[in-house]
Amino acid sequence: MNTIVKPKLWVPGDWNAFFGFGTNILVNLLTLSALLRFVLKMPDDIVFKHILPAAGMMMCMSTMYYAWLAYRLAKKTGRTDVCALPSGISVPHMFIVTFVIMLPVKLATGDPMKGWQAGLTWVFIQSFVLMMGGFLAPIVRRITPKAALLGALAGVSITFISMKPALEMFQTPLVGVVCFAIILVSWFGGVKYGGIPAGLVAIAGGSIIAWGSNLFGLNFGGMSLEALKGSFQTFSFAAPTPVVSLVLGGLHWEFLKVILVTAIPFGIYDLVEAMDNVVSASAAGDEYPTTRVLTADGVVSLIGCLMGNPYINAVYIGHPGWKAMGGRIGYSAATGLMVIVLSWFGVISLMTALIPVVAISPILLYIGMLIGSQAFQESPKRHAPAIVMALVPSLAAWGKLQIDNSLGSVANIHNITPDMIAAMAQTGVFYKGLAILGGGSILAGVVLGATTTYIVERQFMKAAGFACAGGILTFFGLMHGEAIGINQTPTVAIAYVVVGGFLGLCAKFAHVTAPAPEPLEEAGEGLMVSPAAD
Repeated sequence: MNTIVKPKLWVPGDWNAFFGFGTNILVNLLTLSALLRFVLKMPDDIVFKHILPAAGMMMCMSTMYYAWLAYRLAKKTGRTDVCALPSGISVPHMFIVTFVIMLPVKLATGDPMKGWQAGLTWVFIQSFVLMMGGFLAPIVRRITPKAALLGALAGVSITFISMKPALEMFQTPLVGVVCFAIILVSWFGGVKYGGIPAGLVAIAGGSIIAWGSNLFGLNFGGMSLEALKGSFQTFSFAAPTPVVSLVLGGLHWEFLKVILVTAIPFGIYDLVEAMDNVVSASAAGDEYPTTRVLTADGVVSLIGCLMGNPYINAVYIGHPGWKAMGGRIGYSAATGLMVIVLSWFGVISLMTALIPVVAISPILLYIGMLIGSQAFQESPKRHAPAIVMALVPSLAAWGKLQIDNSLGSVANIHNITPDMIAAMAQTGVFYKGLAILGGGSILAGVVLGATTTYIVERQFMKAAGFACAGGILTFFGLMHGEAIGINQTPTVAIAYVVVGGFLGLCAKFAHVTAPAPEPLEEAGEGLMVSPAAD
């Protein structure tokens, strides 16, 4: 007779994942606060008493739900290594909503409340895109090769997840690089710190170095007593309150003409990214239902929006990393409770005054390392070219972002003219190519990776199908374009269709040998490194 073992809600490894994931969420909340206060010039009353409490409630609901899903999976399978999916405010969308939706409306009207309303309306529409798309996602997942999905995710991890913390670390190496070494020798090298989680040791060590450097006038990490004293001014309890009328009041053409061109393509982006992350979790051993994940993101985003949060919720990249740290069910639920404390009691500014961001950056780089390597480790070796192809659009998108941000910050240039593009091309910087290749980078990576995978497998008709799908998506601006619309980049769309036709001819007339069988892995090779939990 089989005995059902009740899953443990907390294991020692949850401490590692909690400090890692919790600090990740903290950084995101600090970034969000800075965007609202210093970019949008939102009054502190709106930020700390309305938006942050609503965002905290949304993230708590999300992390609790995914902890419950993990509990159900552990109970169903009888396994003790099930790890909850990480989730929170979507970081790419945080910047998109701020700079593309809220800031233009705020500048046009001079009213930050209007900017807030535009952001709420954007999330309202985006939520329904997610909920409806959740029922299509399993079909897409079945027909898309793992190399394409994980490769596109690797592109995001190498660029948008890993590069910023890596650069921050080497700008302040005595904090960042030292903290990174503390993490690496524990999570990859198996070194123990007497039962103390490596993430906590790294953060504590980095904070000590940063504050201690002030004694010598070096000021590593930008810590100051003045900022610490000022942080206590935000202490107050604030629970979220409904803002339904504000949301519904934004459903008019003044906002919609700006919102629709981003809400639909970014809704599709969310679908693909969530599928990638579910596939990533599956590759790490935890099989979650794609439809439930996507609809849950849509539902909690909608609730958060109606309570005042103008940012979308998403399943995060990084499940294999938190699992490798020893995280299981408890870390997700604990993070949700932590977010409530941070956002409802005004603790966020105190945390940023105490902990240098550069001490947290190594944790994000570690996650990026694991996700980037997982694409190669969990796919057949012969699919490696397809993985590289899938990550290339993200490299282009990241490169373009660096150029745009540099020109905007140094010269206040936000519109790139043809003359500027030509001048850059003379120095080997192909800005137009970066814009085209990097447009809709997640979708482009999946399509290019899938097409390449099926070519490697000699399944030319399937490759032709993905190429033609790429042409359709490009025609409507969902790939290789910066705005949704008809005939956005026609030559690229035609090129995809031509490639599809060529592959169709190959399927019918070409005589090729079967792909070589995958060689057996030697013992110890091809496996993701799983550090022992502290």
